[in-house]
Amino acid sequence: MSSRYKGRGVHGQTVELLGTRIVNGTFAPGEVLDLAAVGNELGLSLTSLREAIKVLMAKGLLDARQKKGTFVRPRSEWNALDSDVLRWRQVNGDSRALFRDLAEVRSAIEPRAAALAAERRTEVDLTALHGALEGMKRARGGTSEEAARADLVFHQVLLRATGNELFAQMAVFVEPALLARDHLVHDHSTSDPVPTHQRVVEAIAAQHPEQAAAAAEALVDQSIADVERVMSAEQPETT
Repeated sequence: MSSRYKGRGVHGQTVELLGTRIVNGTFAPGEVLDLAAVGNELGLSLTSLREAIKVLMAKGLLDARQKKGTFVRPRSEWNALDSDVLRWRQVNGDSRALFRDLAEVRSAIEPRAAALAAERRTEVDLTALHGALEGMKRARGGTSEEAARADLVFHQVLLRATGNELFAQMAVFVEPALLARDHLVHDHSTSDPVPTHQRVVEAIAAQHPEQAAAAAEALVDQSIADVERVMSAEQPETT
């Protein structure tokens, strides 16, 4: 998964402008970009555009061919787990579909991971899980970045505790779901995430796979409920 692009100044702004326009459909899939026209409209140099295009090509949003030029790739070819692509989807009104997809991925991964961790965890794993849980407690009341990072560390440790190298790599699927969820619900009235995470740790420590899976499923369910509550509260009232 590509991390969030950290470019600053004109270069970063150009990536942001073009990425947003692609994700919101202003530049449609298959459309060939008239770089001179885009540059004139946005007040950007061709150098800035070309540098931004390299970044967006790495995210799967654009491609370039001789004689054809630079064009928008089909949505099915975008890097759907790229943090910028996720963020652009979220801010452009695609939040419900995005969070549904992410929640379904988490539901498929985390309960089984918790069960495996309960079967195979070592004392080192338990120490790491308890440490991650303490990190989540310290992050309560902090910034959205602090909360998201602490939550992510917990789930990375959980996946490693499965003793399965492929499961450990599945953080690539879980990370965007956690970061997007935590940034959305931060500063809203939602459930304290620590108790549900603690029940997962307790079941893993007791080496009860079924209880661990159930606790992980309840954790994901709470996350989904929190997102739904916040999104419903943010919807404008209709008359």
